[in-house]
Amino acid sequence: MTVSTTQAPEIAADGQAPSRLRLSGCWTLEHAVTIGSVLKHVPEGVSEIDATGVERLDSVGVLQLMRYARRHQMDFDASFSFHDSHRALVSAIEDVADERPKKKREYGFQAALARLGFAVTDNWKEVLALIAFFGETLVKMLRLFKNPGRFRPTATVHHMEQVGLDAVPLIALLCYLVGAVVAFLGSTILKDFGATIFVVELVSIAFLREFGVLLTAIVLAGRTASAFTAQIGAMVSREEVDAIRTLGMDPIDLLVIPRVLALLVMLPLLTFIAMVAGLLGGLTVGAYGLDIPPQQYLARMHDTMQLRHFLVGMSKAPVFALLISLIGCLEGLQVQGTAQSVGERTTSSVVQSISLVIVLDAFFAIWFMEMGW
Repeated sequence: MTVSTTQAPEIAADGQAPSRLRLSGCWTLEHAVTIGSVLKHVPEGVSEIDATGVERLDSVGVLQLMRYARRHQMDFDASFSFHDSHRALVSAIEDVADERPKKKREYGFQAALARLGFAVTDNWKEVLALIAFFGETLVKMLRLFKNPGRFRPTATVHHMEQVGLDAVPLIALLCYLVGAVVAFLGSTILKDFGATIFVVELVSIAFLREFGVLLTAIVLAGRTASAFTAQIGAMVSREEVDAIRTLGMDPIDLLVIPRVLALLVMLPLLTFIAMVAGLLGGLTVGAYGLDIPPQQYLARMHDTMQLRHFLVGMSKAPVFALLISLIGCLEGLQVQGTAQSVGERTTSSVVQSISLVIVLDAFFAIWFMEMGW
């Protein structure tokens, strides 16, 4: 039978300060039961505990003292003092103990109001960050005129292919089908008044002013903004962006400006393709579903189509392109370095892009209507 020779843990009151206790002995796993019993008999009103006299200390002793401090609402760092040889152990256990599960979500009016306030504050910070990022990108784009060597034509053309050329089939198919649906829906109302021929104006005006650019921007917000965020976010998580800065290069020049320029060029072109596809969808429905001969449909379109509708739609495309590209790049640069952060920022970029595109499109529609355009 082995007899322990280590001194049992003890607690004694400080004669000079009644609210101060002094610990001694060995606060280790060997005396775990004794430690729990000793701490249960500690009198109330203790505000400070001196553990510098402890001979041996391990994780069990530290965790027991931390639990005592938590139960008695004591500040562990301020109320407990340890020997210099034990501070490293205590700090390491504190770091691990801080990774405990979060509190359950609180419910009620006050908690909901607090969450609403935090959400508004976070959204306002996102708006300010986007405005600041737009200013920084604009300044560095203007710098290209002074230093043309900073321009990356190869990267720009590569992103133009990814953003524009690869998206043409999807945009064309989607807008063709939507054009057909708009023609069908319009005909169900107009035929009651014997005005089926006005489906031509409905489809042409709708796609030239709104649907062409809006559908293109929404598709690119989900397809391109997420790709930009994931690509740049992966580089941030692998510390490639930090390596770029270490080499004396600017990540805005290398990663952001080529993507912004590519989207600024390709989104108007995709918008034009979307308009043509939507008009073809309406023409198909008119010819095969509404008994409007293609020659009559095209003649009516030629007589009623106005250039201002086309210009209104095309004027929105650069604004949407700039918005989508900036949000995608900014969210990618804000990745914290983990895979979870990449996923969260990718989702955030898609939601922000689609939401702001729809809000801006509504603003444009009201403004153009008030201006008589």
